[in-house]
Amino acid sequence: MTKYCLNVSCASRRGIVSAISAFLADHGCNILDSAQFDDTHTGKFFMRVGFASELDATLETLTADFGAVAEPLDLDWSFHDETTKMKAVIMVSRFGHCLNDLLYRWRIGALPIDIVAVISNHTDYQKVVVNHDIPFHHIKVTPENKPQAEARIMEVVEDVDADLVVLARYMQILSDSMCKKMSGRIINIHHSFLPSFKGANPYKQAFDRGVKLIGATAHYVTADLDEGPIIEQDTVRVTHAQNGSDYVSLGRDVEAQVLARAIHAHANRRVFLNGNKTVVFPPSPGAYSSDRMG
Repeated sequence: MTKYCLNVSCASRRGIVSAISAFLADHGCNILDSAQFDDTHTGKFFMRVGFASELDATLETLTADFGAVAEPLDLDWSFHDETTKMKAVIMVSRFGHCLNDLLYRWRIGALPIDIVAVISNHTDYQKVVVNHDIPFHHIKVTPENKPQAEARIMEVVEDVDADLVVLARYMQILSDSMCKKMSGRIINIHHSFLPSFKGANPYKQAFDRGVKLIGATAHYVTADLDEGPIIEQDTVRVTHAQNGSDYVSLGRDVEAQVLARAIHAHANRRVFLNGNKTVVFPPSPGAYSSDRMG
């Protein structure tokens, strides 16, 4: 049996779930899990349905036939084969903890992505990446060559046909044009619990403010720095006895975990944009299983 998912968003109205369920049943599909959310503030409806084709209905057939259901309800919709992994490009600078964590999770099959390239403005992690048989692209960025460097980055992204770009502590600000071109397809990890402590040196900002919790935020990248729709967040407790270096060390694990969870949600197509916010549905049964134990 082939497993698929259907993502739907639209204006809220009666009959959506009924129409989708009837369509899947008529095409010999068995619903395995379903999540939905009706946003009463915006009037929008979101739904993700995971299902198995028991009569060998193909993605092409489902896509061709669903238009008759979608058009009267004015649905934004897409079918996806859950066995197909998203192609991801990882971008990193000189902090490698998130990169190393993602490489490990990718190697054991714990993330539903295929890392097709790593881009960095430094060469610190070239050997690590090449040892994983992943192409490494060193693209130096300076104030003078930034437009050319970004054009080269986009060339790599397009050459590998990437579905997702992950900024795993990539410490360069992307241009407005790249943010718009890749809207909804770039995830950044910011080392603070946004919206607190945006921009540079958030751990120093947190230390100077004397906070009792520090955190990390994974969000979609927009032209506004650290303002994109939030996908995932987490925190760790700190005390008056810890210094700024302690904050950095404690934050590493949180950053890596938050970024991995955000990528997992996005790659499993559990994230829906809802204005400047997101709807993130829970994982399907078995979604966290790995190909290998470690």
